[in-house]
Amino acid sequence: MDLDKVYDYVEYPDKVSGRCDHCNSSYFKSSVKGGIFLRECRECGMKKSI
Repeated sequence: MDLDKVYDYVEYPDKVSGRCDHCNSSYFKSSVKGGIFLRECRECGMKKSI
């Protein structure tokens, strides 16, 4: 997985609901930019647009 890329939740849903696919953490930072909800893992930095 490329941690610099923003993944689309529709194309890449969570393997385990509410957990990061890369490190399995449940600790996220969330933000909204341009009407897009962005979820970023605080452990590894993986991003998904929800």
